[in-house]
Amino acid sequence: MGTVIEVRGARFLIRTATAEGKVKNLLAKTYRNTFSENPDSTLVAVGDRVGFKRMSNESEGDMRIGEGLITFVELRRTKLSRTSGTSTESEQVEHIIASNVDQVIAVASATNPLLKRRLIDRYIVTAELQSLPVVIVVNKIDLVEAAEVVELMRPYGVLGYTVLFISAEDLTGLDDLREVFMGKTSVLSGHSGVGKSTIVNRLLGSEVMPVGEVSLKTLKGSHTTSNAAMLELPLGGGVPSYLIDTPGIRELGLWNITAENLSRGFIEFKAFESQCEYIACTHVDEPNCAVINAAERGEIDTERYESYLAIRSSLE
Repeated sequence: MGTVIEVRGARFLIRTATAEGKVKNLLAKTYRNTFSENPDSTLVAVGDRVGFKRMSNESEGDMRIGEGLITFVELRRTKLSRTSGTSTESEQVEHIIASNVDQVIAVASATNPLLKRRLIDRYIVTAELQSLPVVIVVNKIDLVEAAEVVELMRPYGVLGYTVLFISAEDLTGLDDLREVFMGKTSVLSGHSGVGKSTIVNRLLGSEVMPVGEVSLKTLKGSHTTSNAAMLELPLGGGVPSYLIDTPGIRELGLWNITAENLSRGFIEFKAFESQCEYIACTHVDEPNCAVINAAERGEIDTERYESYLAIRSSLE
């Protein structure tokens, strides 16, 4: 067995261990008999545990000596996924961003591009329904009035989410970020242009990832990470720490999340839902809805509630 650490077009880089405990990498691809315990989903993704067979001493088809074939994909322990951006609503396919991770690191930027709380909420909903811890990282804090951004993000801290304010340029908050990664496998994801590649380079201590510019006209970033890749972080501590870097996204399409189960991703609703007049309350326009009343009293953050309504509307 081995772990998929990078997608390279139609091939996958697999990290394996020899009988002597030495780490080796193998380039492999799937074939018609590749079996997966994860139906109706991306066949192979970074983080997957896979079985494989090495090629013999002779090349076969477009395969080269030293490469292999993936024979089996193990059931994923956890996953961060989204809907495929290329399929129609009736043909939605689960696209795995990363699998077998311990936590989701949702990266936003304080500015350039502008801080988008609703995208953060989509990450939180996805992570909550996958029972994955989520850490929110706000980069480029050196470019703004920090106190204003901290106040804007305060509702997440109140809910118990870890929120870190960092600058990958002047290294503010980098030590706290390293602590978050220690001893875990984390997936790093966020909007294009938020500075993920620079963050990865700072964590690795070298310029491994190319860094793109943010368009002054559109304030949107370029996709500097073209493929997902698992990287080992030099953090010490006696336990390996892995980061799965992923390409920037524009929107996070929610997979297997419906209007009916969406409220599970807004954990602040739980304290009030049992007080709603209707058991199947949608928290949209029902009379005597305890969630709506709590939002009106300020016990639920107004912007979070509006985010719930916007996401719910997109799912109907």
